[in-house]
Amino acid sequence: MAVIRNKKPGKVVVAVSGGFDPIHPGHVRLFKHARSLGDRLVVILNNDNWLMKKKNFVFMDEKQRKEVLKGIRYVDEVIISKHPRNPSDMSVCRELSGLKPHVFANGGDRNRKDANKSSSSLNPEQLLCKKLGIAMAFNVGKGGKIESSSWLLQKFLRSRSL
Repeated sequence: MAVIRNKKPGKVVVAVSGGFDPIHPGHVRLFKHARSLGDRLVVILNNDNWLMKKKNFVFMDEKQRKEVLKGIRYVDEVIISKHPRNPSDMSVCRELSGLKPHVFANGGDRNRKDANKSSSSLNPEQLLCKKLGIAMAFNVGKGGKIESSSWLLQKFLRSRSL
């Protein structure tokens, strides 16, 4: 994977990551705010293997999610993660190491205190960012967690069973 920050010298590259399955307004707020932190926004899209491990299902496959993300005006590039089937490492450290963005932005449900906990899903990225000199931004997207892909799907399933 090419180092994006060298493609456009002097440009600040911001990265975000997630499953985005399905995408919702909270994600758009995340992208808008993250993009304002730099000159380019790269979305690291967790692949279908990651979603299967985390949620046991994929609502929209990675190609569909990538196409939707690329259509959002705040997003400059989308990279699909390389998680193998049934991954033991759920982090995006591999992608961050290759990308080497200036900033790794995290949504409204993520904070530095939690990221520092060894049990946190963000802990591997926190350690890598410190090692590589990548700044971490938290609570990006304004207003905290306003929606969840899982909540949306649960609401839909409940409405179908009435």
